[in-house]
Amino acid sequence: MNDDRSAGLLAWQLNLYPDNHRDRRNLLLHAVTVPLFQLGTVLLVTAPFTSLWSVLPGLVAMAGAMALQGRGHRLETSAPVPFRGPLDVIARIFVEQWVTFPRFVLSGGFARMWRLAPAH
Repeated sequence: MNDDRSAGLLAWQLNLYPDNHRDRRNLLLHAVTVPLFQLGTVLLVTAPFTSLWSVLPGLVAMAGAMALQGRGHRLETSAPVPFRGPLDVIARIFVEQWVTFPRFVLSGGFARMWRLAPAH
């Protein structure tokens, strides 16, 4: 496991991403849960301006997405690098959901890993 982040969190996470996302079931889980997490984030952030009733569904969506992604990561042969602490958990999760996974999809990484992954 490579925990050298001298190039920064964004570069580090994107560099490791293909190794931790090779299983089609995990890829499919991410394709569904990343938008769910993003929706939850939007509900949470906009709640003070729209309706405080959005806080609970937002938190549930975010937590549910994380739980499902955690299960998906257990299907992978390469385990994720352990978190350094609570702030690392937050930073890595938000960067993955809002930056790294969209970059992975838009750069063709998702399609490439899907083609290379054995069908289950």
